[in-house]
Amino acid sequence: LDPKFGPRHDREAVVRAVGLRDGDVDPSLPIETISTGVPFTIVPLRGLDVMRRLQVDLKSSADYLTQAGGLFYFVTRETTDPAARLHARMMFYNGEDPATGSAAGCAAAWMVAHGVAEAEEQALIEQGIEMQRPSRIFVRAGLQDNRIVNVRVGGNAVEVLRGEVFL
Repeated sequence: LDPKFGPRHDREAVVRAVGLRDGDVDPSLPIETISTGVPFTIVPLRGLDVMRRLQVDLKSSADYLTQAGGLFYFVTRETTDPAARLHARMMFYNGEDPATGSAAGCAAAWMVAHGVAEAEEQALIEQGIEMQRPSRIFVRAGLQDNRIVNVRVGGNAVEVLRGEVFL
């Protein structure tokens, strides 16, 4: 499914909704909602120090996202692994996700659209580091006729549960 680019967001409104400090958001990149099936609002932060102290106001964020749609996916271009293009965190009402493939796909489209990655470049997103469950998510997106197309997400997984569901 090719990405659908939604609204760009006002930085001050997102700072208030999330509980960030002034200056935490990277001013060189937009806060933007993108969907490849599930919408995520990509929020670029200034660096790892902001990511490490990130504590999302979940109630205020949920209120904001009720109107905007989707969930917040926080990213920064400063990474712990020099091979990574983005460092990410995904926090929500149940806690924090160590690897969010659906959000990483949206981030791939966002990266290509805003020059953080080249079209068809395989880029690495690191996630889960702050929660001691480091993940490496590989993403790629194409560009055709000024549209982002063919978003791909990959990586390795560790099986933590197996089961069957009978309906």
